Amino acid sequence: MTPLTFALALISLTLLFPSSFFISASASASAVVNSSASDLLLHHQLRGGSLCHQLIIPSGYPCSEHSVQTKDGYILALQRVSSPSSDKIRLRRGPPVLLQHGLFMAGDAWFLNSKEESLGYILADRGFDVWVGNVRGTRWSQGHVSLSKRSKEYWDWSWEELALFDLAEMIEYIYEETSSKLFVVGHSQGTIMSLAAFTQPDIVNKVEAAALLSPISYLGHVSAPLVLRMVKMYLDKMIIAMGFHQLNFWSDAGIQLLDSVCDGHLDCDDMLASITGKNCCFNTSRVDFYLEYEPHPSSAKNINHLFQMIRQGTFARFDYGMLKNMRLYGSFRPPKFDLSLVPESLPLWMAYGGNDALADVTDVQRTIKELPCKKEVLYLDSYGHVDFLLSVKGKEDVYEQMIEFFSAWGKSSSL
Repeated sequence: MTPLTFALALISLTLLFPSSFFISASASASAVVNSSASDLLLHHQLRGGSLCHQLIIPSGYPCSEHSVQTKDGYILALQRVSSPSSDKIRLRRGPPVLLQHGLFMAGDAWFLNSKEESLGYILADRGFDVWVGNVRGTRWSQGHVSLSKRSKEYWDWSWEELALFDLAEMIEYIYEETSSKLFVVGHSQGTIMSLAAFTQPDIVNKVEAAALLSPISYLGHVSAPLVLRMVKMYLDKMIIAMGFHQLNFWSDAGIQLLDSVCDGHLDCDDMLASITGKNCCFNTSRVDFYLEYEPHPSSAKNINHLFQMIRQGTFARFDYGMLKNMRLYGSFRPPKFDLSLVPESLPLWMAYGGNDALADVTDVQRTIKELPCKKEVLYLDSYGHVDFLLSVKGKEDVYEQMIEFFSAWGKSSSL
């Protein structure tokens, strides 16, 4: 694998079902073209400090750090962001909105473009009380009351726990802090978490409305060639069998994994098409900056669960095999998350693209059909998976319509 191919593969795999980045084989990636894999690792030195102090406050936005503890003991970081003008004129905070990132990402994903293009900043400037979620295992949320992040037990979770524990606890915390129902915005894996959580009455009753970008509950029609190859190879099970419980693509093992998938088997020089489908509007000018924050770690079990969804075509709890399923669930197959349980009264805004090879049009339309609640849908034929997070035209194409939807349900005159 060439150095450029490594850069392409590394960043594209952060898009596996969520949000992240692709570097095209153009001048925009020139900063990494002549780098070796080890050089890229050195380039990705982790910064110290909190997300607020590293990224958001330097951009001129008030930001405070909060922490919540899940029922299974994980310590999660939340950031609260407001408009730069709010402190000066003491504006009353607008309605709270929680931003939930995708796989191999964290809360920084919402702030990686310019202030005019990043959804986190745009919402703050429009008067929303912005809360930024970070799931367990990401660099902002690596605490636990008793487990070391080096232990196997620490990484024993999938998106199911992220939905029913992490997202649930973040929603509860914001609800208590603001004395208000909140809006939820998710992208990719953040939408899987949201839809699963919204089937639970104790969680969804605290949600005013939600916006889902590249929404996923079914993955049976994924068409991304590299993803399908990894599924066919049972790479998820191989990783677990080899004793890997954390997936960190900046590690030596992560580099070797990419080599094994690409070398001699797939044209990894065209990673945009291989992972996400064609993205129309990805901002390639900030690749070096993206690399300072992404990707974040996740668990091997999480990948295993996502691959189960592709193989089985279901939206269900983790499949442990017939015997353990029977012991845990009382049935040979894992219980499904029933989208008909999402309340009819929950307003949903959903945006998806015709070029998304992960949130495939057929799967999204199945999700829309099964949801009994009120829905507004935005379809952009030219948009791919990354565009909904990092498009240079995202504000006019997507975010303004989302804000209009939220404003119709908001209770603050500042909107």
